[in-house]
Amino acid sequence: MIRKAGGGLNAAALAAAVLAGVAGCGGGAEGSIDPKDAAQVARGEALYRTHCAACHGAKLEGQPEWRQRKADGRLPAPPHDASGHTWHHPNELLVNITRDGMVPPWAPEGYASDMPAFARVLSDDEIRATLAFIQSTWPAEVWPARAQMAQQRR
Repeated sequence: MIRKAGGGLNAAALAAAVLAGVAGCGGGAEGSIDPKDAAQVARGEALYRTHCAACHGAKLEGQPEWRQRKADGRLPAPPHDASGHTWHHPNELLVNITRDGMVPPWAPEGYASDMPAFARVLSDDEIRATLAFIQSTWPAEVWPARAQMAQQRR
């Protein structure tokens, strides 16, 4: 069963970030993320293990208490499996956040996050491969819900 994520950005900020991502504010629109492309997924898994697993978990489980702010006010790294909120976001937004970090327009001004920007580490193609790996792990029930959210954004 899919558990809806709570906490994190407030609803208005999250809605603005999602709309910004859907509006195609750069980057993620070119290329594709194909969780059924075995080569892209394998490449993405290697990249995930190297660049993401230390924070987001070897099994995409995220950090403990990921919905609760730490003493410094930042949120722990969320899971990328179906229990988290990654699958709620359009691909363009996921590429943009991974490339640029949690900065405007992808997050509210002044939003404090430990999420680094990977623009100088990973190409957009490598980011898309990493996302293909993450998406390849999502259960079948995620996809109709994800499609319905995309339809509602149009």
